[in-house]
Amino acid sequence: MAVAVVIRSAFPTAAAAAAAAAPRLRPAFVAAACAASSRRRLRRGSLSSGWRVAAMSSRASPHEAGAWYAVPDLSLRDHRFAVPLDHAAAAASASAPTITVFAREVVAAGKEDLPLPYLLFLQGGPGFESPRPTEASGWIKKACEEYRVVLLDQRGTGLSTPLTTSSLSQMTSATEQVEYLKHFRADNIVKDAEFIRLHLVPDAKPWTVLGQSYGGFCAVTYLSFAPEGLKSVLLTGGLPPLGSACTANTVYKACFKQVQQQNEKYYMRYPQDVKVIHEVVKYLSESEGGGVSLPSGGRLTPKMLQCLGLSGLGSYGGFERLHYLFERVWDPIIVPGAKKNISYYFLKEFETWLGFDQNPLYALLHESIYCQGSSSKWSAHKISSEHESLFDPIKATKEGRPVYFTGEMVFPCIFDEIHALRPLKEAAHLLAEKEDWPPLYDVNVLNNNKVPVAAAVYYEDMYVNFNIGKETASQIAGIRLWVTNEYMHSGIRDGGSHVFDHLMALLTGKKPLF
Repeated sequence: MAVAVVIRSAFPTAAAAAAAAAPRLRPAFVAAACAASSRRRLRRGSLSSGWRVAAMSSRASPHEAGAWYAVPDLSLRDHRFAVPLDHAAAAASASAPTITVFAREVVAAGKEDLPLPYLLFLQGGPGFESPRPTEASGWIKKACEEYRVVLLDQRGTGLSTPLTTSSLSQMTSATEQVEYLKHFRADNIVKDAEFIRLHLVPDAKPWTVLGQSYGGFCAVTYLSFAPEGLKSVLLTGGLPPLGSACTANTVYKACFKQVQQQNEKYYMRYPQDVKVIHEVVKYLSESEGGGVSLPSGGRLTPKMLQCLGLSGLGSYGGFERLHYLFERVWDPIIVPGAKKNISYYFLKEFETWLGFDQNPLYALLHESIYCQGSSSKWSAHKISSEHESLFDPIKATKEGRPVYFTGEMVFPCIFDEIHALRPLKEAAHLLAEKEDWPPLYDVNVLNNNKVPVAAAVYYEDMYVNFNIGKETASQIAGIRLWVTNEYMHSGIRDGGSHVFDHLMALLTGKKPLF
């Protein structure tokens, strides 16, 4: 039975707090926007001298807008912005390097010229581009009834100066790669968003932000350092841990427990897969070098096989897709006496499921998103050693126990076993040891939040732990929570219209507090 619970924060509601607040909370950014025809600087105070949107040289337009085009029932327009690679450096030097950040504006067909409020969507990740609409459907269709939606390709993804294994190879050393990659976390994503808002939104009015998963982490960074840019915030499976230093250990300790539960449920659904996966692990472990070659040149080992849980255990339909994948793990024996082999189909699908080679930012920065002034030191690998008795695939096979898949965890071995990632191995290790990460959240500001916030918290979320999310919510003044087990982490994709509607109702008062 599905359970849906609305929880009221111990703090005053955001609507009430906003009504009582005069003036609004002083902004976190010293914001400066420039256009070719005018240089306009908006000075509003600052929480941190490091948080600023840099002015761009008037010699080149920082914003290019394309023509409108269409998909069924939607009109779309592409925007490209020249933003500083390092916003802080650009504030001091007009010649600082820039990157391109891409955003797609989406409206319901026929509403291109209407004065609609803006809604910015921040995609999950890190390292994944925004959705590519093919028609009006899901949450986008619902949002376009009232909003002008902006789908942002976060820096380094999609069309925003994408960081791929090939583009990163242009840098001659791992140290150079790390110096570049350090600018691709939530702090700079938010600075890009503010830059875009000041250039795109008429009169630079605040906009609503919808953050899914890691996009929600970015939205909480936004609340911490640039609340003046926000009209309201919607979070779906995206409440980050707020602890000091690096919270990765806390995250993975909680996640391993949830991953164990998801494995148990999977094998209850498909008990026949216990034997199938035992056979695969045995085959791999007994193969030369402890694994078999993948089509792209990497290697499938028992440890890598477990990584299928990243996609298979935590989203709607994942159990079914994982089961059907293992249905085709073996080639048929069509010649008597032929050797048993893992099928090319399975090996190719395995690479597609992981996708680390196409989105290397996810692998490179995944643990860094939890770091503030401290290093992660391969936290998932370290915590997994504490659960070795449960998650050792070879030992589980020998003992006849189910082989447990892992969840949203990045291990050092992927930089050995995925061919395209091997050149980034040294950079990955340097990132894991890097300590001087800047702050991502300001708890004092969140405690005094005035921006209306509503969040969907998924009770069985394998990626963003329920208890950690609740703890974070208790630190954000005025937040309204919708706790539900009706959806998994992919709720905005699977039931987007309903999820979006429910969160908006929490903000507008259509859903009562009690």
